[in-house]
Amino acid sequence: MRRGLFVLCAALAVGGCSATGPDPANQALTAGPTTSPPTTTSVPLTMPPRPRDIPLDKVAPCEILSKDQRKRLSLDTTPTPYTDSDLKARACTIRGTYSGAVARLALVTTEGVQLWISDEAQVEAKSATIVGFPGLIVRTPGLTTLCNVEVDLAEGQFLDVLFRDGGGAQPIPQDDLCLGAQRVAEAAVTSLSTSR
Repeated sequence: MRRGLFVLCAALAVGGCSATGPDPANQALTAGPTTSPPTTTSVPLTMPPRPRDIPLDKVAPCEILSKDQRKRLSLDTTPTPYTDSDLKARACTIRGTYSGAVARLALVTTEGVQLWISDEAQVEAKSATIVGFPGLIVRTPGLTTLCNVEVDLAEGQFLDVLFRDGGGAQPIPQDDLCLGAQRVAEAAVTSLSTSR
């Protein structure tokens, strides 16, 4: 009887070492964790309410910043109006001769600022407050020579300020470009607030 029990135990021990599958006791050591890695989740940005609406339909983009404001922002060339085909917006470009920076103000009246925080945007957006209005500081991955600030001014309308390196001798760091975009946006919203 003892011999039969011994043979049974030996058979079970040998069977546990067969090549039919991995030993569950050693699997954790060789195969890594058995649970899936945690997924990264992010909280979607939401825009707080505007203090009031500033409609952009009848605003001329090159008349937003006064000559004095442009001087304080080191934007000293004559503002040049055009239509931005990507944003389908009336726009204005102003260059800083000595600063090497270029500012573009676009008045988007065909869709809201939420387009910058949608899943399709593929940008890095951070919320900001621009003279009391909800805004976004937007960096586009791979494009370090520019920064955008978006300001929600009315339902389905926003001010898009792009501030970029104009190709001067010294490259402008992106953090400085974002600060420049914020300063231009603040001046523009201040001007729009007082003229409405």
